[in-house]
Amino acid sequence: MRTIKPQNFTGSRAWEALDIERIDDATIRLHWTDQPYKWHVNDGPEVFVVLDGEVDMHTRTDGVESVQRLVRGDIFHAQDGDAHVAHPVGPARVLVIERAGSV
Repeated sequence: MRTIKPQNFTGSRAWEALDIERIDDATIRLHWTDQPYKWHVNDGPEVFVVLDGEVDMHTRTDGVESVQRLVRGDIFHAQDGDAHVAHPVGPARVLVIERAGSV
């Protein structure tokens, strides 16, 4: 057993991750970042939970981009094929649950 306090985790580089668990084909990871990720489309669903900080989640549907501000406690759920990119507003800590090896 272990207790993880997200506010105590700081990576040495953007999107560094603390691997928490792998359940079947899914990984649960705590990410720290202060820089945007890259536009991507997962090969399965993704659950993205803001634990600390704020994140602007950019999404693209039928060529139209939109941005939604996520704050502590907010959950973003992307389905297989959803194009998105996370832009933290300052440092952020995020719990991500997704298929192992996903981008």
